[in-house]
Amino acid sequence: MLANRKCVPCEGGIKPMTKKEAEEYLSQVKDWSLAGHKIGKEFVFKDFKEAMKFVNKVAEIAESERHHPDIRISWNRVGLDLSTHAIRGLSENDFIVAAKIDRLEK
Repeated sequence: MLANRKCVPCEGGIKPMTKKEAEEYLSQVKDWSLAGHKIGKEFVFKDFKEAMKFVNKVAEIAESERHHPDIRISWNRVGLDLSTHAIRGLSENDFIVAAKIDRLEK
């Protein structure tokens, strides 16, 4: 299970996932979509305060894993994009963090 794994530091030197590999991993996370070299998901909350609580929880995961999403906040919506910047594409780390974020929704 991806959510039980830890991210491995990536300084580059590896190839990003192929589209086929990414699609296989995508089946292991809930409602994330593949868009080029990243995966993304939008979350909707009852208000700004709830959205910010969620963002803070995402920040805790990101710091713990040392793998950070790009975050967009708009009142009661939070958009997250994950990619591995060092390889300009997707790695398993992106899906590990996505799976951990998915646990926050429960």
